[in-house]
Amino acid sequence: MIATKQKSKEEIIRMLAPYKKIFLVGCGDCAATCKTGGEPEVLAMKQLLEKEGKEIRGFFIPETTCVASQIKIAMAKNRSALSEAEAILVLACGSGVQSIKENDRLGLSILPGCDTLFGAIINSEGAFVERCSACGECVLEITGGICPITLCSKGILNGPCGGQNKGKCEIDKDRDCAWVLIFKELEKKGKLDLMRKINAPKDYSKMVKPRNIIVAEPKNA
Repeated sequence: MIATKQKSKEEIIRMLAPYKKIFLVGCGDCAATCKTGGEPEVLAMKQLLEKEGKEIRGFFIPETTCVASQIKIAMAKNRSALSEAEAILVLACGSGVQSIKENDRLGLSILPGCDTLFGAIINSEGAFVERCSACGECVLEITGGICPITLCSKGILNGPCGGQNKGKCEIDKDRDCAWVLIFKELEKKGKLDLMRKINAPKDYSKMVKPRNIIVAEPKNA
């Protein structure tokens, strides 16, 4: 799940100032869950922009905006309306915005209606929380399923640091020290011996961007 927040009305109006005819794109997956780009949000944006004197030429909300095959189909179905637009405002994450750009054949201006925050899980209270930094080198098997790269303010792989105080982070007094959490989890599972393991420095080459992965089709048996 990619957590997003919709840009402010003022920022969107400023961004769209050079354009009169706008096409809207939402996202039926992450942005819909975040309530930043589902159908209610797209319709609300349509109403807002029309009050500002914009002409909304149409909209679509694919199941997932970052999947090229879905975007190609949606854009083909809406080609007539898109050809009348000057810009597309995308209410989705940055990947969704760039997916629209890469499949645009009309040379339109592709603009982000949301700010992308982080990859998230939804906890039992319904809050979007960051738990993974997509670092490319997972160590959860030795940290009790708790990610120190994400939850430790310093991203320390061998902790805790000397700044933790009564289980709290020295950078944020309201935040639990990630390595104290890891210690307690390993203690509970009888795996404290893992705390004695010295982890090698992170291989940051695995985080060099942009990254991509090709998933091969399974061979027929």
